[in-house]
Amino acid sequence: MIETTGSDAIGQQAALRLSHLALIDSHAHVFERGLPLARQRRYAPDYDAPLDVYLEQLDAHHVSRGVLVQPSFLGTDCDYLLAALRRAPDRLRGVAVVERDCGLEALTAMARAGVVGIRLNLIGLPDVPIETSVTPETLAHVRRLGWHVEVHAEAARLERIVQPLLDKGLNVVIDHFGRPDAALGVDDEGFRRLLNLASTRRVWVKISAAYRNLSFAESENLIPRFAHDAVRLLTEAFGVNRLMWGSDWPHTQFEASQDFGRTLDALRTLLPNEAERRAVSCGTSAKFYRFDEPTI
Repeated sequence: MIETTGSDAIGQQAALRLSHLALIDSHAHVFERGLPLARQRRYAPDYDAPLDVYLEQLDAHHVSRGVLVQPSFLGTDCDYLLAALRRAPDRLRGVAVVERDCGLEALTAMARAGVVGIRLNLIGLPDVPIETSVTPETLAHVRRLGWHVEVHAEAARLERIVQPLLDKGLNVVIDHFGRPDAALGVDDEGFRRLLNLASTRRVWVKISAAYRNLSFAESENLIPRFAHDAVRLLTEAFGVNRLMWGSDWPHTQFEASQDFGRTLDALRTLLPNEAERRAVSCGTSAKFYRFDEPTI
């Protein structure tokens, strides 16, 4: 059943107002070779994934809009992201990676380009207080702008990262099913604690890139068992109105086994109920990423 109660629910009337919209991709990246790379990075691609090619993917698969997330290997230099957003302001929103102490003026300029949140990509980094990544002052600016914080971290660490953000009154988006241990899947205690965070009603989860939670061999499967179990548990805990679908295009490090069409096929299989699938792939993202509002 689609959740229609609570302050964060889209509700039946709002869902009807949004029903004319096509799909929304809540998680993709654009980049080109030759851009300045972050000093500390796990990986850097050897190919281009420019905006024009991404928009072609959206058009080919009848996806109306997309959310561009700053790639980790580009660090806090968001110039390429912001330029892409400015080229298609009605069609795109952005999630930036910012300096630890980023002032309100800089964040406001990003908001004018279509940025609606910041990302903390903490995969593989030491487990340290949140203030190491972003100052309380910057988080206060983020809250003032009405933005959210997107967290990409291993499931075992999520609760320790997310709770301080919630305590500061921020909304939080969790990347890629919460990144449970590949050997444990939904039995990962961190994933179970993520389910408990649903009661805060200020946490959203992206159903995206299931292949990043599995061994490389398992990622060859179109729909790994993990994804079926995770979607069921996440839907039971959060309701579909706090889940969002993302393609994770261009599927960095998994380009050989994944493409945009496969991610859509997986969504249809994981959520065969059309109303639930529409909430996850359109309604929630349209409201959350402010596609029905002009950029400031």
